[in-house]
Amino acid sequence: MDNHTIVIAEVGVNHNGSIDMAKQLIDAASEAGVDYVKFQTFKAENLVTKYAVKAEYQQRNMDDNDNSQYAMLKKLEFSSEQHFELIEYCMQKGVGFFSTAFDFDSVDFLASLHLGLWKIPSGEITNYPYLKKIAGFHQPVILSTGMSTTGEIETAINVLTKFGVQKEQIIVLHCNTEYPTPFEDVNLRAMLTIKEELGVKVGYSDHTRGIEVPIAAVALGAEVIEKHFTLDRNLPGPDHKASLEPDKLKAMVLAIRNIERAMGDGEKKITESESKNIAIARKSIVAAYPIKKGEILSEENLTVKRPGTGVSPMRWDEVVGAIAHRDYNEDELIEI
Repeated sequence: MDNHTIVIAEVGVNHNGSIDMAKQLIDAASEAGVDYVKFQTFKAENLVTKYAVKAEYQQRNMDDNDNSQYAMLKKLEFSSEQHFELIEYCMQKGVGFFSTAFDFDSVDFLASLHLGLWKIPSGEITNYPYLKKIAGFHQPVILSTGMSTTGEIETAINVLTKFGVQKEQIIVLHCNTEYPTPFEDVNLRAMLTIKEELGVKVGYSDHTRGIEVPIAAVALGAEVIEKHFTLDRNLPGPDHKASLEPDKLKAMVLAIRNIERAMGDGEKKITESESKNIAIARKSIVAAYPIKKGEILSEENLTVKRPGTGVSPMRWDEVVGAIAHRDYNEDELIEI
């Protein structure tokens, strides 16, 4: 049974516009054992107006007295050539590369890279032209769902399937778009609601502090986990404070892999590792005190004690009332 959870280490814009920092992040992700490193591809002028202001969490996390979202994003763009460089570096490090496109030009660029996988961010879930364009590539889609209702998710899925994506190709990530997300707002059970009501594969994109919630999501059946990470949570930038540092990323991946192994196949059975302890932990019917041959075995002269190498106490009614075929010393296993 394949329980492998796809783990996506979300760089996002935590490279701060530095290709060298981006490579250090790829190094850390590879060392942690993730499946993919994900970036964000955009042209600031196509994404926001010059008058758009930062989100509250961006203002809080950056604290640079510049409220312009455009100016922030412009510093975080990567060129086409830098994308090629990052793809090559990921290949060298043995980790998958993909990216989220935030505008139509970026969609076209990523399509030219033939990555074979699309990530739709939460902010585009109500962007009909964007969804239609992505669907036209007929490739697997991971759909994030922060700030959305079940009805909006269903509508987005319907657009994707109408224009070329098979429902089986869609994985819906439950998430909350607050950085960091308060634990009381996670609502992890909503992931199960999405799976049950919409009939899709599900995962979880985490913006909480720590690693507990994504691990719990895997135990609940998440097939994909996405988690922001950074080299240092104290770096300037909008997302660093809601991100894991490399040691925590590695710990999260290890915990997820352990949970995968622990989930099993659902059949309750005796495992090989515990079978050797059956005789030690279980009990047998033994003589409570010396018993003479021919004496009737009774509840008074019988008891149960370890080890479990003799007659099982589950045969108690069969043994009580039988005749002792030989003498027994105290604590000796009864034979029938």
